Amino acid sequence: MPAWLNELLPITILLAVVAIVISRLPRVEGLPHTDAFRRRRILNWLPLGLTYAFLYMGRYNLKVSKFAFEEMHDAGGGALMGNDDFGIIFAAGVVVYGCSFVINGPLTDRIGGKKAILIGAGGSALMNLAMGVASWSLLERGPMHEAIALNFTVLFSLLYGANMYFQSFGAVAIVKVNAAWFHVRERGVFGAIFGILISLGVYFAFDWSKLLLDNVGLVWVFLAPTLLLATFWVLDVFMVRDTPGEAGVKDFDTEDASSGDDGPRLPAKDVFLMMLRNPVIMTIAAIEFCSGFLRQAIMQWYRTFAKQTDGILGLKSTFVYDHWGIMLCCAGIMGGVLAGTISDHVFQSRRGPVAGVLYFAMLIGAVVLTFVYAGPAVGYMVIAMSMCVIGVHGMLSGTASMDFGGKKNVGTAVGIIDGFVYLGTGLMSVTYAFTLPKEEFGPDGKLIGAVTDPANWISWPVAMIPFALIGSLLALRVWNSKPKPKKPQVEAAKAA
Repeated sequence: MPAWLNELLPITILLAVVAIVISRLPRVEGLPHTDAFRRRRILNWLPLGLTYAFLYMGRYNLKVSKFAFEEMHDAGGGALMGNDDFGIIFAAGVVVYGCSFVINGPLTDRIGGKKAILIGAGGSALMNLAMGVASWSLLERGPMHEAIALNFTVLFSLLYGANMYFQSFGAVAIVKVNAAWFHVRERGVFGAIFGILISLGVYFAFDWSKLLLDNVGLVWVFLAPTLLLATFWVLDVFMVRDTPGEAGVKDFDTEDASSGDDGPRLPAKDVFLMMLRNPVIMTIAAIEFCSGFLRQAIMQWYRTFAKQTDGILGLKSTFVYDHWGIMLCCAGIMGGVLAGTISDHVFQSRRGPVAGVLYFAMLIGAVVLTFVYAGPAVGYMVIAMSMCVIGVHGMLSGTASMDFGGKKNVGTAVGIIDGFVYLGTGLMSVTYAFTLPKEEFGPDGKLIGAVTDPANWISWPVAMIPFALIGSLLALRVWNSKPKPKKPQVEAAKAA
């Protein structure tokens, strides 16, 4: 049976699980939502959310491409994309991503989430196409082959950086649109949905891309997300609307931080400074800085660690390695649903307690990982830790940003918060680029030397501990925080 056909069963099971989970999410009572509203809301967030998932595929496919690029040698005989090269390229992208929110958050508040997702999906599709063309030229010795090979790290840093600029519209757009469609008391449920979408994107990025790499070649690792993003760009044009009113159903009061604020829109500079002075927003941003380090330390490096130490540990033959994407996806779904459900139904729609509980679990996991990372339990340990950190990320970036930014300024709020996520990821990339062992090749082209010894990878788990500890302590600072609507204006309007 062809490998791609063999994957249909787990994909079908995964989609069935997602459908069941979404259908069984608890409904918040007492809100003015008709059945027609709920149906139209699904038709709004589903194509938007899948666009976001395929943006993930066009973002983390870089990691899968490393499996091919590291087999190509540069002029000095080293890997074309070694651990240090990948760290530099990925760091360049995530720093651009993090800094882009200074512009794109306020811009999305002004132009709306729909236009933002169209800019993001269209631009990312073009950048993935460019990386696909560069990969084809390397493989087929096409035009500019030698120049691309000699300047590979610089070229891909530029292309990936441009890709990540457009990618930065994704999270801002999806949260901006859905801030108008979800009441503050049901946003924990949306946080669960947000976690599912992130998880699907991770699955597409790692498992689908690996399947494409193994069966049709490196170029399609970049061309597939190009085509999928182009397809969903068209769907978004016709299906996505920024507010319920624009979709033909009734607008409603979301009771977030913008509730009752009917005044003129503040200048972008004033909104940005207002968010920077908000202690809750900035504490959440600091927690998410730690999340950015921890989430990507696991996602980007476990498979590389397993592959390069396989001669000693034999991790490449394990279930977790072979199904890395789907395992991360299931962990993310579980984390998102758990976090969203207990936030709305146990902690009265407070997000801080959920972050605190999951971060404490992350801290315990990071400590234990330093002792077991060189054993067979490592795969399941990092999956459990991923469940926790994706739950936190969906809860804070996808939900708390709506609550405390309010639907009027949520673009700027999520821009600041998600910007910190990727600045944390940038620090992770630089940290591991300089602390992890570099690849060396023997005469037969096989890896040799320090990189194959698990003992030389100890910096991988150890570096996670301080960030898990800091995140746990910061979560305690927002334990009781909830948004404060401008109720006097709302009540005055009702009285009139």
